[in-house]
Amino acid sequence: MNPLDWEQMPYFLAIARGGTMRAAAEMMGASHAKVGRHLDALEAHYGVQLFRRTKTGLELTEAGRNLLPIAEQAETLFLGARRRMQGLDRQEAGVVRFSLTGTMAYDIVAPILVKFFDHYPEIDVEMRVSDRFEDINRLETDISLRFAQEVTEDVVARKLYPMALGVYAHRDYLDRHLPHAGPQGEGLHWIGWDRAERQPDWLAATEFPAATVRHATTDPILQLSLARRGFGMVRTSVYFARLHPELVPVPGTAPALDRPLWLLLHSELRRTARVRRFVDFMAQELMALKPALQAGV
Repeated sequence: MNPLDWEQMPYFLAIARGGTMRAAAEMMGASHAKVGRHLDALEAHYGVQLFRRTKTGLELTEAGRNLLPIAEQAETLFLGARRRMQGLDRQEAGVVRFSLTGTMAYDIVAPILVKFFDHYPEIDVEMRVSDRFEDINRLETDISLRFAQEVTEDVVARKLYPMALGVYAHRDYLDRHLPHAGPQGEGLHWIGWDRAERQPDWLAATEFPAATVRHATTDPILQLSLARRGFGMVRTSVYFARLHPELVPVPGTAPALDRPLWLLLHSELRRTARVRRFVDFMAQELMALKPALQAGV
């Protein structure tokens, strides 16, 4: 491969993995047009078509299928070299990339980050808030804070503890709807997650299986904001009920522990001083919050 290949190859891999130009653009943090330009340049350089358009997106041609394992091998070599160089870094300075969910980001982790910035003024943190699992082995992020029953990836995993979740609603919402609700929750409604579906399968496992899901969002902070404004019931961290006293437990429900919380990083980044300092600091501060995040459950 010549220098042009090295420049274009990450875009080729992103299209192959995402299946569409839009998905590849999101992976690369680039525009749709930029991804297209890199693909056009690579195809022009090799003189072959690497993808064909289908009804569902882009599909590798025979030439593309032959190129894919070579590109993946080259990517592995470069990522390995990058990790080794990062692992040799002993300075408490530089950039740490950190991914976490919206549930944890704003009211729980943000105050911890401010304290960390005061302790380590030469370490900068790039934060990505997303429910998508960033791939640590492909160096999409350095450190990830996740909820999961178990971690099967080849990463260093520091298991913390499960948070307690409860069912909450605004006092006014309960005053208006609870007296008229049926024994299975008829007349009540949940603020849903992901899809707007009135009777999703997960309702059967809730305290109010006959309630409906009228609207939905994947943003946990928007869920919480809607509940605080009397829109409906939401299952959220018991910690938020302490921050927002207008939210009260829905009668007939009790808080319960959810999936464990994990701090994840690549094994070779343990030797990087700034990464080690960040992980140790975050773990210590989160452990200090355990009583508040579990609320005695």
